[in-house]
Amino acid sequence: MVNPDTSALNLSRAIHLKQVSCQEVMQSTLERIARLNPQSNAIVSLQEPELLMAQARERDAQLARGESMGWMHGMPQAIKDLANAQGLRTTLGSPLMKDFVAPEDGLMVQRTKAAGAIVIGKTNTPEFGLGSHTFNEVFGPTRNAWDPSKTAGGSSGGAAVALAQRLLPVADGSDFMGSLRNPAGWNHVFGLRPSQGRVPMSPAQDVFIAQLATEGPMARHVADLALLLSTQAGAHPSSPLSLTGDPSVFAGTLDMDPKGQRVGWLGNLQGYLPMEDGILEVCQSALKSLSGMGCTVDEAVLGMPPEQIWQAWLVWRQALVGPRIAPFLINPANRAHIKSEALWEHDQSLNLAGAQLMAASASRTRFYLSMLTLFEKFDVLAIPVAQVWPFDVSLRWPQSIAGQSMDTYHRWMEVVIYATFAGLPSISVPAGFGKNGLPMGLALIGKPQGDWDLLKLAHAYEMANQDMIRQRPPGI
Repeated sequence: MVNPDTSALNLSRAIHLKQVSCQEVMQSTLERIARLNPQSNAIVSLQEPELLMAQARERDAQLARGESMGWMHGMPQAIKDLANAQGLRTTLGSPLMKDFVAPEDGLMVQRTKAAGAIVIGKTNTPEFGLGSHTFNEVFGPTRNAWDPSKTAGGSSGGAAVALAQRLLPVADGSDFMGSLRNPAGWNHVFGLRPSQGRVPMSPAQDVFIAQLATEGPMARHVADLALLLSTQAGAHPSSPLSLTGDPSVFAGTLDMDPKGQRVGWLGNLQGYLPMEDGILEVCQSALKSLSGMGCTVDEAVLGMPPEQIWQAWLVWRQALVGPRIAPFLINPANRAHIKSEALWEHDQSLNLAGAQLMAASASRTRFYLSMLTLFEKFDVLAIPVAQVWPFDVSLRWPQSIAGQSMDTYHRWMEVVIYATFAGLPSISVPAGFGKNGLPMGLALIGKPQGDWDLLKLAHAYEMANQDMIRQRPPGI
């Protein structure tokens, strides 16, 4: 019997001790997907059960011969539908790509398979991964695990919901503007945006300038998150700016004494960021837990006006996103099949000059240096993972927050840009629930390349808040 609440680490141990077979794990997974996925729509492009069971039988045969591929041996895994998995569709959530079948695995998928995972399908994502709301014209919307009338967030929305509903033991995602952190916070799981260069992306259109997006892990437990990071991370020749540190460190013990850790609370940036009612209060309750663990929590202030950061961010985002959309517009007729938000990114990018990007890069440099100064006072920074609660699944994006109009389709996600822009690791930890019964996450931001220290603090937080973190969505 497979317990769906079992951590990925314990599931790995049970498989290797032959307490449960890979076939039993696969059968249990497919049964849960059949029961829960029709409503949530988290997993798409699901492979045929007969094919998956045959792969599970082969994994069992390998174990019978004393062979193990790695810690993920026999584990079902679904890949975010922005990454290539050989033989599966990579739609990017776009009707223009709905029939594209990947001829080979991307690097992250190669590493996942090498660790023994069985790829069962894909997890749903917004069109081109744009916007923190997982809906598209190919598969439709993914619904929040806690309230199916609400959004799952995005762009790793399918991955987050699949985890929350116990359809997967761990999940991969990617993050440009909070795409690992926001859906994790809205579905009561953990999501880590690794340090810039920690998890190389390949194939990639550009490997020198486009460094704001990264792949990374999601999980229900920090130890599982760290293990998946140990599989995903590691330098690769195709990614010349990837970090060269040994990724096996993330498979080590996470135990630490959090006493004395200095936490800087950014909050709503002294009123700059509009927030819906209740978000700050839920996050502050999580901060009280950190204080109870022996951490010191004090107010932190960004060393640069946030509006200047936002304006530099807009230039960088348009410069990087616009060229991703451009190939689809070689045929002008394709404009009718691309969502308006993607067209806006592309059209804005056409007006950018090289001097603008260099000026925005100088602003980014000043911001990074100001963050280094802030980390002289604090070991970690904390900020809400979202400015709004999960909203109605029928909306494209929030038009206003607390009476303040949003001037772009992603302005309501401004809270997540600071870790991304500085290339810092950031983890979304479950903060608790609002009076509306919906989850919210607290983002912890670590020092440059401080992924390991950040994971250890998050693990200590998890151990101190197990009752809250182990709460399950309705119907699970």
